[in-house]
Amino acid sequence: MPLTNGDVAINNPQLAPGRKLIDHRNALEFLEKEYNHQDGLDVQTLLDSKSHGGLTYNDFLVLPGYIGFPASEVALDTPVTKRISLKTPLLSSPMDTVTEHSMAIHMALLGGLGVIHHNCSAEDQAEMVRKVKRFENGFILDPVVLSPDTTVSEAKQLKEKWGFGGFPVTENGTLRSKLIGMITTRDIQFHPTPSDPVTSVMSTDLVTAPSGTTLAEANAVLSKSKKGKLPIVDSSHNLISLLSRSDLMKNLHYPLASKLPHSKQLICAAAIGTRPEDKDRLMKLAEAGLDIVVLDSSQGNSIFQIEMIKYIKDQYPGLDVIGGNVVTVAQAANLIAAGVDGLRIGMGSGSACITQEVMAVGRPQAASVFSVSSFAARFGVPCIADGGIQNVGHIVKGLALGASTVMMGGLLAGTTESPGNYFVSREGQLVKAYRGMGSIDAMEDKKAGSAARGVQKSDAGKARYFSEGDRLLVAQGVSGSVLDRGSVTKFVPYLLAGLQHSLQDIGMKSLTALREGVRDGTVRFELRTVSAQAEGNVHGLHSFDKKLYS
Repeated sequence: MPLTNGDVAINNPQLAPGRKLIDHRNALEFLEKEYNHQDGLDVQTLLDSKSHGGLTYNDFLVLPGYIGFPASEVALDTPVTKRISLKTPLLSSPMDTVTEHSMAIHMALLGGLGVIHHNCSAEDQAEMVRKVKRFENGFILDPVVLSPDTTVSEAKQLKEKWGFGGFPVTENGTLRSKLIGMITTRDIQFHPTPSDPVTSVMSTDLVTAPSGTTLAEANAVLSKSKKGKLPIVDSSHNLISLLSRSDLMKNLHYPLASKLPHSKQLICAAAIGTRPEDKDRLMKLAEAGLDIVVLDSSQGNSIFQIEMIKYIKDQYPGLDVIGGNVVTVAQAANLIAAGVDGLRIGMGSGSACITQEVMAVGRPQAASVFSVSSFAARFGVPCIADGGIQNVGHIVKGLALGASTVMMGGLLAGTTESPGNYFVSREGQLVKAYRGMGSIDAMEDKKAGSAARGVQKSDAGKARYFSEGDRLLVAQGVSGSVLDRGSVTKFVPYLLAGLQHSLQDIGMKSLTALREGVRDGTVRFELRTVSAQAEGNVHGLHSFDKKLYS
């Protein structure tokens, strides 16, 4: 007997019985003429709180678009303040278990920004800012200079303090005096007599460049020489500035690095509170070279923050100010009117935050980001989606809803560059401590501040949650631990590659195009039921290994 199974001509099954089939070549024309509605929802319909309630990142998906380009062509440039832009939209949170100088340096090298926490003394925080600014320079305009009387032992101590061992030696030990030699780590490392002056071991066969040499020309001279440093001197051979070979190599390894265009130094941000003593802290940070100050408060719509914004804009006009945190248009309007250069959005959405639970105040993060960023965009104020970021998809959603950057805490807390030491958990896993700044541990930290007897000591944790004068602390955060994630030099590139692939799926070649597509309704969204969320995750497997990157 003949085989008829699978033969359409014999069985003649119909997809649409009684309907005339349309020529496949007319599919696009038919779509345009006959389908009056697009799939999914526009962003205004999606985020309509009256219809859907307050949404967070897991409650919706972005619908795919058309792929006509490779993921590598997706541009991630974005503003972080009115005046400063970054190559990538990732920031690390100003938490004492997330961002100190090491995290700030590496986030900047990778094209993002690290915000140094302020749960420490003003001097310690300023020192961290200095380390960031000195790490990668173009022309080093304030190099550490030695005098002829400096001993080998003192030079070794300076190396331990600053993390590098190449120092110029001048006649009187200051900049703009006659250059007589250079000291390197090799010169002093095995020298047997620590009390000898550096003049006995310094190199005098120097390669220099004249004052007025451009950065490109100086880099060319340095790349051809076998020296580690290139002194820039005037006509009298007085030291003017310095260029480092290590910085030249960093330029090659980190092409996306966040730098100031005039000095080529890494961009540095740090957090402060809104107390009167924070003005003294800010002065030290500004002297250390700070570029962006972040006013750190769980509820930014306060007279204290508004007055601090006005003070900073008056006293430090060259310093960019990011205000927050806010979750409503009314909150944002007050800070924008005061003069902020950027806003931080989020209240109670962080992984270690319990503000919404304890205080019954806050807002779901997706609703917050869309509402505030839509308003702030009318005034040219970039917004940071701060909190609730657990994976690449959440980063994409925060950016799609209007944020120009996203800030991460717990996602980066387990990396090598975060403060603290690794330890093994009860389950035998390698972890690092992580705590919310509203946790009792953070608010009782002894590293910052002092107070009168019987009154809680003032520090960043209490200041952020307006608890300085409280005799009884009410926690708005928890302490815990997070799994080891390795180095940010591998983890952040994974996040960026995932972000580029996501924008490719959406059909957008840049973050600017993404925001425009959302605004004009080209980018569409879909709500997710609980069943849809379960379907979109791993399911139906006996066991699995969730390895995110290699």
